[in-house]
Amino acid sequence: MITVEKMRSEVMALSASERASLAHELILSLDDPAEYDLSPAQETEIQRRLNMVREGTASGRPAAEVFADIRAKYS
Repeated sequence: MITVEKMRSEVMALSASERASLAHELILSLDDPAEYDLSPAQETEIQRRLNMVREGTASGRPAAEVFADIRAKYS
């Protein structure tokens, strides 16, 4: 039986694109997919962004910066 700690350690050794793909699958497994009503345009955008992560062409910002911007906007 594999422990969560061992699994976490092994997952963190994966590439960023592999971790993103796994995270996506895990999040989808939490809820019934039938509850999501995404338009074809939304599905296309999700796939485009996932491909960017997998290809290593996605750019991001530190979470602290994003949350600071959100707080500033809604405070």
